[in-house]
Amino acid sequence: MHAEDVLKYGDKTFLETLAKFPNDKLEVPNACGVWSVKDIVAHLASHEQVLVEVLRGLTGADDKTPYMDEMAKVSEEFNVAEVEKRKSRSFDEVLSEYKDAHEKTIELLREIPEDKRRENDTLPWYGMQYDLEDFLVYGYYGHKREHSTHIAAFQDVLARGG
Repeated sequence: MHAEDVLKYGDKTFLETLAKFPNDKLEVPNACGVWSVKDIVAHLASHEQVLVEVLRGLTGADDKTPYMDEMAKVSEEFNVAEVEKRKSRSFDEVLSEYKDAHEKTIELLREIPEDKRRENDTLPWYGMQYDLEDFLVYGYYGHKREHSTHIAAFQDVLARGG
């Protein structure tokens, strides 16, 4: 597996899906539960911030993990709080946060040797039998694909007048 490609293609799918979505519908609720497309972007921006912290920790660059600490408390509360934190920001600001954090994840990933990426137990909170690459596939690539599907399906609903 090539971890950088996993991150790149998850991001590419997500951004391509967003590019097709009508700008005037970005804040319409119910794209994913009660969330709008903007809320989904806010949600994924917060998760990109978590990944920045994970990768910084693996590079030895930083051991501060405020996003991870909040997420570890109760994941659902973290998601709601992080989306709410970004409500007053414009869509472009939220998307910019997501993109900036994603760029940082690519930079940090390049600092982590491939053998360390494939070493089990480097993320004990995720599961002793998993490695960083597993985490990236399931937690990031899959997550972005899932929300891309939500956005595309919501676009279809709106196009049908729903």
